[in-house]
Amino acid sequence: MTDIKTKDDKSHLVNVSLVYAEHDEPEIAGKDAPAVVTDAVFGEIDSKGPNYRNVGWIGSAIIMIKATIGIGVLGIPFCFQVLGMVPGIICLIAVEVVVTWANWSLGQFKLKHPEVYSMADAAGVMFGRTGYWAMWFMWTISMISASGFCMVSLSVAFNAVSVHAACTSVFVAVSAVVAILCASIRTLGHITWIGWAGVLSIMVSILTLTIAVGVQERPALAPQEGPWDKNVLVVGHPPFGTGVVMVSSFLLSVAATPTFLGILCEMRDHRMYNRAMYISQASTSIVYIDIGSVVYHFCGQYVSSPALGSAGPLLKRICYGLAIPGLVATVTIYLHVVAKMVFVLLLRGSKLLTSNSAVHWGIWLSCTTGCGLIGFILAQSIPVFPQYMGLNGSFFPPWTSLIPCACMWLHDNWRGKPRERTLGVKLHATFAVVVLLCGLFLCGAGTYGAINDIVASSKGQAWSCKDNSGSVSD
Repeated sequence: MTDIKTKDDKSHLVNVSLVYAEHDEPEIAGKDAPAVVTDAVFGEIDSKGPNYRNVGWIGSAIIMIKATIGIGVLGIPFCFQVLGMVPGIICLIAVEVVVTWANWSLGQFKLKHPEVYSMADAAGVMFGRTGYWAMWFMWTISMISASGFCMVSLSVAFNAVSVHAACTSVFVAVSAVVAILCASIRTLGHITWIGWAGVLSIMVSILTLTIAVGVQERPALAPQEGPWDKNVLVVGHPPFGTGVVMVSSFLLSVAATPTFLGILCEMRDHRMYNRAMYISQASTSIVYIDIGSVVYHFCGQYVSSPALGSAGPLLKRICYGLAIPGLVATVTIYLHVVAKMVFVLLLRGSKLLTSNSAVHWGIWLSCTTGCGLIGFILAQSIPVFPQYMGLNGSFFPPWTSLIPCACMWLHDNWRGKPRERTLGVKLHATFAVVVLLCGLFLCGAGTYGAINDIVASSKGQAWSCKDNSGSVSD
């Protein structure tokens, strides 16, 4: 670790602490000159411009947790209803294990290839220029689509809290504006506080829901008079396509892998990535299993998706109100990361990347605004929450998390290394191939099932003013 003392414009000491690969040591212009640090991605970083390497491992863990725990956790009880409690928990744990391995492979690849900033860069290392642009398109659309999904979630919250006081398209537009403004903060180091607020917000919201359904006599959607049956399924028997969509929804809920690389690149010490990532994965696994199983146990067949509607109209408004800062934090992180990727692509190798010039700001704000507007259009195209969640979880996460991370491990540990293929390496390579094949299967079968669900659904219309939270019927 290299600690460099320098003075900023206010003449107080600033500690610039960065870690580099052996071939990427800091370059200092002179003993009395301001410290200039050369990063493999961002180029020269000094005290006069934005510090893109200023996130500690604790802040990174918080941002990772918030990128993972969002409105997706509220779809877990519904997935348990379809799959059954036992298969649901088993599938969720299996997805968590595979995603954790994928995140670990991502970190190892970045340490060996410090010039990598996005999944597209990683694909370029492995498959050349064609691979780079194919993954760039896939990754960019995936992240923008995820941002749009978060805007839909935020519009659901606005509709629930206000009891559909305005057209849903207006609420989605408001969500887009809020997302663009927050995502325009230039560095993740300055977004960390939003992550803290978001984690606290979403945890208070889902804990309020969990306690509420536990103390109520019967769920809000159940018959309020006479006998009723929760019909909690130990093992469900869904159609094959529907079951795959539920597993894909798990993947969407837990696989924030596309954001992890951007977070890693802005960490002060890249070697602390595994610590932050393991804390994030362990925390989200505990929350998802506990919340999903408890809410489904008390609500059974009367659980709603998202689950915040399971406790009745009043508590739904309260829970959604508590969740709004968390939803804002999630869309901020996703939109910021994809806009930053486009920004780095445009200015990489230029001094404009780390300057405070008007051109720098103009390009940066154009990136956040452009990505936000595209996300808004996608959000309006598929306004039905469960179907939008299923389509996003089926098609994009396998291509932006499981498949490329499996390829990363095989590229660094198998390709061109016949003399190093020990039994342990062969077993690990077999696991990587299985992960790759699972990703391909989930993408194909899950997308087919999700499209069928969208076609079969009679709820919602594109660019509709109709309530998407169920508040009017409540």
